Amino acid sequence: MGYYPVFLDLTDQRCVVIGGGEVAEGKVEGLLKAGARVTVIAPEVTPRLAEWIARGEVDYVPRAYRPGDLRGARLVISATDDPAVNRAVWAEAEAHGILVNVVDDPPRCRFIAPAVVRQGDLIIAISTSGKAPALAVRLRQWLERVLGPEYARFLDLVGPLREPLLRRYPDLEERKQRWYRLVDSDVFDLLRQGDERAARQRIVTILGLADEPQSRPVEVSTWTRTG
Repeated sequence: MGYYPVFLDLTDQRCVVIGGGEVAEGKVEGLLKAGARVTVIAPEVTPRLAEWIARGEVDYVPRAYRPGDLRGARLVISATDDPAVNRAVWAEAEAHGILVNVVDDPPRCRFIAPAVVRQGDLIIAISTSGKAPALAVRLRQWLERVLGPEYARFLDLVGPLREPLLRRYPDLEERKQRWYRLVDSDVFDLLRQGDERAARQRIVTILGLADEPQSRPVEVSTWTRTG
């Protein structure tokens, strides 16, 4: 089976998790980080899920799954130890074209949840196509040690510069060369050392935006002078 890697925008989308145990808790946490509106359906929930529910971060239906519970959902995860419930969730999701994952049941998964590394807007998803999840976890742990907060800060700094760069250099090849020069430079070392002023100067110099007028939507010259 081949998988098509994709990042889903679940912001404010209804996502349903069937089950209230530790596995369900982990799935809910990932969905919340993605900005989803999460509904948990389960007779009982873990203490951490109960905290999220009490704070209004998660909607809760305190009973077992019933047919019709998936109405309006964009994505569904079934994390119960009841095969009959999991089969019913799968059948309803399939009937309505809803993305569904039945935990530890690959034939009943229209998507698989990867191991994820996050540093701000940098998101790396790791999958073994369901064959060795432990390997994906170990790779995630290794990447978490290698990729520090300087990568998140880099994206914060360069994000507002994409439009000025496009205006200054309409040629795609020119922009690509400047981006590669930047990411291959010492800018990450500077950020890692805490020298953000030097890192900012390096960014605008390599991108060729050091003289960007302040009248533009992104005030790059002010940005380079402030600490």
